[in-house]
Amino acid sequence: MDATISLIKGIHPGIILERELRKRNLGKGQFALKINEFPQSITSITKGKRRINTALSLKIERELNIEEGYFAILQTYFDIEQQKKKNNINYHPDLTLIRPVVFWDTNMNTIDWEKHKQSVINRIFEKGNDQEITEIIRFYGKDTVRDLLNQANDLHPIAKINVNKYL
Repeated sequence: MDATISLIKGIHPGIILERELRKRNLGKGQFALKINEFPQSITSITKGKRRINTALSLKIERELNIEEGYFAILQTYFDIEQQKKKNNINYHPDLTLIRPVVFWDTNMNTIDWEKHKQSVINRIFEKGNDQEITEIIRFYGKDTVRDLLNQANDLHPIAKINVNKYL
């Protein structure tokens, strides 16, 4: 269970439940009635609009023959992820110092700067200018940037030049 959960932690457990029901060819309404729940409750959960409490988690796991606590653990990890997002809402580098064109394929305001720091650092060192590289080093810290760039398998040649120049 640990390996599976580490791959999907932070995902709403309803998404996993939906996948399980589909895999077993069970309708949500049929399944809900089987575990003595309202069909609307299961539908809300599979759409990510409702939490799975411990009692419901146990019912679902028992009926699907899944290890006890699986959905409760997923719910906890999802709640943790949501709280971290709330706490870190303003945790980002000074975006006025980074050109939007560097992140042309995404909205910079929606980037999870902590979760995706490896990608952010790689991209800034590959496509960024002096100001952007300096800001990313200030934001993450020189040691973190150096460590993550050293871990990168396929570092772009320009990024390698910038590593030598700045670190």
